[in-house]
Amino acid sequence: METWNQNYDPFGNAWLSTIAASLPVIALLGMIASGKIKAHIAALIALVIAFSVAVIGFGMPAGLATRATLLGMVTGFFPIGWIILNVIFLYRLTVERGYFAILQQSVAGITADRRLQLLLVAFAFGAFFEGAGGFGTPVAVTGAILIGLGFSPLAASGLSLIANTAPVAYGALGAPVQGLASVTGYDPYVLGAMIGRQLPFFSVLVPFWLIAVFAGFRGMIQVWPAILVCGASFAVSQFLISNYVNPWIVDIGASLVSMGCLVLFLRSWRPAELWTSPALRGHDPSIGYGEPRPAALGAGVPEGPAPVFTPGTASRNEVFLAWLPWIILSVIVAIWGTGWFKAIVNPIFTWNYPVPGLHNMIMKVPPVVAKPTPEGAVFAFTYMSYTGTGVLFAAIISGLLMRFSPVRLVTAYVETIWVLRYSLITIAAMLALGVLTRYSGVDATLGLAFAGTGMLYPFFGTLLGWLGVALTGSDTASNVLFGGLQRISAEQLGLSGILMAAANSSGGVMGKMIDAQSIVVASTATGYFGQESKILRFVFWHSIALACLVGVLVMLQAYVHPFNQMVLHP
Repeated sequence: METWNQNYDPFGNAWLSTIAASLPVIALLGMIASGKIKAHIAALIALVIAFSVAVIGFGMPAGLATRATLLGMVTGFFPIGWIILNVIFLYRLTVERGYFAILQQSVAGITADRRLQLLLVAFAFGAFFEGAGGFGTPVAVTGAILIGLGFSPLAASGLSLIANTAPVAYGALGAPVQGLASVTGYDPYVLGAMIGRQLPFFSVLVPFWLIAVFAGFRGMIQVWPAILVCGASFAVSQFLISNYVNPWIVDIGASLVSMGCLVLFLRSWRPAELWTSPALRGHDPSIGYGEPRPAALGAGVPEGPAPVFTPGTASRNEVFLAWLPWIILSVIVAIWGTGWFKAIVNPIFTWNYPVPGLHNMIMKVPPVVAKPTPEGAVFAFTYMSYTGTGVLFAAIISGLLMRFSPVRLVTAYVETIWVLRYSLITIAAMLALGVLTRYSGVDATLGLAFAGTGMLYPFFGTLLGWLGVALTGSDTASNVLFGGLQRISAEQLGLSGILMAAANSSGGVMGKMIDAQSIVVASTATGYFGQESKILRFVFWHSIALACLVGVLVMLQAYVHPFNQMVLHP
């Protein structure tokens, strides 16, 4: 079988080729935003459109397109779907046993103010899980916790997505930085340091933005000291660790510092007005002041062993037991993400499967790459080191400690699979679409359209990273996809390749909240099934606004003193 060269302008007209390339994304987002088509149906329809565009429009052989689609479906479940399934399994166990209500009570013990709970859970705690696991873990965990705290499904989903932005570039122990280094040839330490000279501005801004979205400007101003402590401690740690330590532990270190500083600050400071309503400003008129909302995924779970506490009477020991599953999860996920753990288990528990008829059969060609390069297609089934596998171990250990029988654990797991069936189909279809567009060259056509913007390239190149994450659902994937193009385009325009490679990752983090995969994860974690359109409409303009602000910063770093003094060079 002969190799196939990608064609980035199949119609001989850049505008027509770009329009054709954008059809699957426009169709997907349009169907989800309409609210009239269920997410899994929309994803499957968009996948059919993408397949047609790849084969008919871009000339990709149907056999290659079919194999790429199947590879994407499998990678949709491993590792993304695997994480979601096991996080929700753990969450449902804690709800059934009654421990989640104790956890809610203990968080309220730190602060009853909903705005401060958001800072602690959605931003700081979520950043820890982003650093340790990534790939949807923080949204799944924080979304479930916020639901348990009484936030509405829309608030829990949308606010978790907004909060999970600034940490993404260093997620999964620096996987996006490593991916960027692999395609650009730059030192990952230099790339990580440059990203650390862009994102700290937004690590301060995002917590203010998050609380303003939830409580309005007045509600945000009332707690500005706490927001500043939370955001500034994270931002300073993010800068120092990324520039003077390494890019692998940035999120874990910064999140722990942020959580510690916030908790210590709240011991001596309280807002003048306590905000106990979980209502999302302008969106939750049915929620009364201080009225809790039921845990959506916990509703309807079969009755297990009787809860071990009476609400409002939990002892210190019971509070510890309520937090224990999440402590176990944090420890195991942190271990699972380390290089030494992967080095131990991957040689033993890995199955590398080069996809026949696809591996090295597609050639990426200039100007996307410097010289023709074959696209590998190896499904690395590293099943033991998957973050989701660590989550499953944490859930099993926690379930046994909560005195669930092995039989009940099995039946609860089957029930969780049934609850998530449509979400898992959606995630598989989303990843199939992303992988197909990558192998067909459709996404590169969109990238070249951004690269042709001349002097404005620092701004639009940043938005290219945003687009990449919106398409693929992963900052790592976006960096691998467009990192090389960013370097080539920047050097052709006389700009710093380091600057634009880092901008791809920094801009990409703002696309995380609107990618369909993340929205499905959020809706699944919060039990907001079938309402993905509401989540997308809620976060869409926030995503664009923040991405544009990153673009403005990169423009300043490219052309304006003293910002250009922040730019690093190889």
